[in-house]
Amino acid sequence: MGSGVRSLTTTAMALACAATILAAPGVAYAAPTPTPTPTPTPAPASTPASNADLEAIRKKLETLYHDAAVATDAYNLAEERTEEQSTQIVGLAREIVEGKARLDELKHRAGAAARAQYRGGGLPDEAKLVLSDDPREFLDGAGRVRQGQQATKGLLAEMRRTQDDLEQYARDAAAQWKKLEANREAKAKAKKKVTKQIAAAEKVESALAKEEKQRLAKLEQQAAYEAQTNWLSSGVLDDISGKATTQGKKAVEYATAQIGKPYQWGAEGPNTFDCSGLTSQAWAAAGQGIPRTSQEQWKQLDRVSVEAMRPGDLIIYNSDASHVALYIGDGAMIHAPRPGRTVTIAGAGSMPILGVVRPD
Repeated sequence: MGSGVRSLTTTAMALACAATILAAPGVAYAAPTPTPTPTPTPAPASTPASNADLEAIRKKLETLYHDAAVATDAYNLAEERTEEQSTQIVGLAREIVEGKARLDELKHRAGAAARAQYRGGGLPDEAKLVLSDDPREFLDGAGRVRQGQQATKGLLAEMRRTQDDLEQYARDAAAQWKKLEANREAKAKAKKKVTKQIAAAEKVESALAKEEKQRLAKLEQQAAYEAQTNWLSSGVLDDISGKATTQGKKAVEYATAQIGKPYQWGAEGPNTFDCSGLTSQAWAAAGQGIPRTSQEQWKQLDRVSVEAMRPGDLIIYNSDASHVALYIGDGAMIHAPRPGRTVTIAGAGSMPILGVVRPD
């Protein structure tokens, strides 16, 4: 082997050994002639949202959760009406079953009367009088016959009434079924809207950094504080001196015991609540049934002035009555605010008040 070949072979073996050593894990060696590499430019850190941006986000979230609350009220109302109509349909079905049994009984009695008349020959009373051996006995019998005829007429009239009732029950059941289906559709539509609005709000919040979420929470607190301060500075508490009734105290006690439990739309407890679920259950615990939704509570319950309110009264918020809270006195209320929050005490004037209603 020539010196040139040996030289190439030696060089190749040396390179192979070097490659093996450099490839071994945990071993690092500097290259004999390092090649300078450009220093990578660090990625710019995301700029924290400004207060103006966060305020815009706060208002956007407020709108999304407000729309979710409106849809929740629509869902709750459709749910309540669906239950009512289901109960009515069951009641009507029971009436139809009982009416059919009554009609069958009346038909049987009418048939028995017809058979008895047939067996009597169906002769007119004048003929029976002529053929009778004892006219006095006949006259007594004729009186009973007339009574029987009147009873038969009454029986037939009752059959007609029962038949009419059955037909009316069937019409009512069909109408209630139609309403039931309409409310089921309304319920599904409202549920879809609630889910969409809450998902949109959660998406907005999830895009924020931890520090931004903390600042956003402070902005929310500040907005509520300013609204409450403005409400109190109007002197409204100077005129509020009503004392809770026994039922009102029970409603406040119930609501207070729920503090810290999560908001969940459509929930009436015992572990989660939405705003009207909390107020309706508080008054149910006090022995007073009230409408399920904040809008129906506003429509159906007696209204009182803000200055006349007392603990236990319900404060209705927003121009569309989309939120409700329970007044507990001293300018404070308890409510289930929105998704992501828990039942809590807040200033009664921390949101726009539409009015006050009194369940008792």
